[in-house]
Amino acid sequence: MSTVGIDKAAWFSSQYYINLTDLAQARGINPDKYTAGLGQQAMAVSPPDEDIVTLAANAAQQVLQGEDAHQIDTLLFATESGTDQSKAAGLFVHHLLGLPKYCRVVELKQACYSGTAGLQMAMAMLRQNPKRNILLIASDIARYGLNTSGESSQGGGAIALLLSANPRLLAVEPQSGYVCEDAMDFWRPNYRDEALVDGKYSCELYLRLLKEAWQSYSERSERTLSDHEHFLYHIPFPRLAEKGHQKLFMSNGLARPTQSEIDQVVGPSLQYAKRIGNCYTASLYIGLLSLLEHTRDNLAGHRIGFYSYGSGATAEYFSGVVQPHYQGVLQTAYHQQQLVRREALSHQEYERFYTFTYPTDGSHLQLPKHHTGHFRLAEIRQHQRIYKACE
Repeated sequence: MSTVGIDKAAWFSSQYYINLTDLAQARGINPDKYTAGLGQQAMAVSPPDEDIVTLAANAAQQVLQGEDAHQIDTLLFATESGTDQSKAAGLFVHHLLGLPKYCRVVELKQACYSGTAGLQMAMAMLRQNPKRNILLIASDIARYGLNTSGESSQGGGAIALLLSANPRLLAVEPQSGYVCEDAMDFWRPNYRDEALVDGKYSCELYLRLLKEAWQSYSERSERTLSDHEHFLYHIPFPRLAEKGHQKLFMSNGLARPTQSEIDQVVGPSLQYAKRIGNCYTASLYIGLLSLLEHTRDNLAGHRIGFYSYGSGATAEYFSGVVQPHYQGVLQTAYHQQQLVRREALSHQEYERFYTFTYPTDGSHLQLPKHHTGHFRLAEIRQHQRIYKACE
């Protein structure tokens, strides 16, 4: 049987951000609560003419550079920031990128977990038909509201994964462990633009389901922690991923990792998250690229453990093996340039972006132009979102 997995990957985030020290000062809060407490430095802020579709299209355009897009027969779009109750956001991306007409497109939702749901669905498809190529996109903008307890853990971004047999980046192994529970730790009713969260409970649930998903995975795969060279965690905020690493080792009867050990083992995977914030469905896989692009050693042949979590709640633990020539398909320069060219916002500018309102009565609105990469939300007319390529 052919190996299947991630052939190529790229992420895209907003070209605007707010420094969390500035936000803390504007809110009259000690900056250490954000920078030390969350392990966060800054968070991406999307302008009014940027949304999950434009973020996704930009990430996907980059990952398809030099590839034959007409070989893609399925586009899976994972998000919890959907633009429509019926139409899949992926259909907008399909049109913007000019993908083949004969293509399956579907949107997936289960909080931050749905990117992994899409990955596992795609792996089953590829094992059944290894000649196909699948494009998986995870795209989200995290919103908790101004002056709320969750405000500092917002952010946004998208990742595009080109999936295939005999992948160049990462082979996804077939064994996984998963668990679910009906819980109200984080949710967003249809009538709200911002999520609701019980922060303490959500963190506790994240850590408990990590233990349970690992146990299921370990039993099915017959692997122990020592069989993995690296560990990736869903990243609502970097400090929680670090706590997850401690929890995983302690629950397996091992000594609690020191901060120095955590910085060495988990630290490389958190570098992008520290600067762009919470990307919900995309967070785990941006962490993968952060690990690969911030580790100088050659990781070929190394096994990585993945912990995927989605509030509500679903969790899964699985693994993948880095492929021999993975460095040749990394998009490191592209990602680094995104961070270099970003524009810092004052807290007043951030709030203007955040409080921008869209018509809900079918009236016409042309969106002001901002830096959005190659695509933007140009206007809203008769309840329809109209996207255009930037000139």
